[in-house]
Amino acid sequence: MIRIAIPNKGRLHEPTISIFNDAGLHISGGAESRKLFAKTTDPEISILFARAADIPEYVQDGAADVGVTGLDLITERGADVETLLDLGFGKANLVLAVPEDSEFQGPQDLEGKKVATEFPVITGQYFEKLGVNVEVIKVTGACEMTPHVGIADAIVDISSSGTTLMINRLKAIDRAFSSTVYLIANKESLKTKEKILDIKTALESVLNAKRRRYLMMNVPESSLQAVKEVLPGMSGPTVMKVESSKSSEDSILAVHAVVDADLIFTIVNKLKKVGARDILVVPIERIMP
Repeated sequence: MIRIAIPNKGRLHEPTISIFNDAGLHISGGAESRKLFAKTTDPEISILFARAADIPEYVQDGAADVGVTGLDLITERGADVETLLDLGFGKANLVLAVPEDSEFQGPQDLEGKKVATEFPVITGQYFEKLGVNVEVIKVTGACEMTPHVGIADAIVDISSSGTTLMINRLKAIDRAFSSTVYLIANKESLKTKEKILDIKTALESVLNAKRRRYLMMNVPESSLQAVKEVLPGMSGPTVMKVESSKSSEDSILAVHAVVDADLIFTIVNKLKKVGARDILVVPIERIMP
């Protein structure tokens, strides 16, 4: 049996449920964050719902074989786990911020000052790398208030849009750490439970598919070479003859290719200019490596 720890609530909960569902590991009652355990469509895989901050330790200690949580939490806990895959969502930055009216312009200006944070390990590593000596003060909440009540001169805190900083009359002067959500595994479990790599492959196939689109089009045979030059497919386009073509002079070919989603707008317009028609753009559910 493989146990996967995933966030029980918060901004990481729903995206985690979604990617597992897309990978074919549907979670029973996934939206019910009060549950502690859940089953999946695979009888050998179960789910443990936990606080995102606790998941690195659960995986390290073997309470879970696999976990999904933020890289910031993994790093802050110093968890001895195997990082398997960057899942690409839950993006957040830990920023160094100071009061708006402060004269501090960069981290070097904070030599000998006090910095409040909920992430003392990451903050200490950040300033140590810069060679700046500060006093790191650990807080458990309301970090944004500490400069205004004389507890600290600056903070290191999570910022996604910057709105919270602005509301609290703070300004970011540097980025201390960037984080996304990762799939992690217990090192001993990884050695003995092969299905963990199957879980990684399934999630990776979903990520690969989200970055690609499947193109289908009809192309006159005389335009085929020009179309091939436009298409940057994964391994070249698939070309098939359309049997309904009336004669060899106007023979029509069906051309299929997988392309990067970010290139669709440009590629489709180029394809039309070189003779492709009846172009279909189709989302892909999974791409297995």
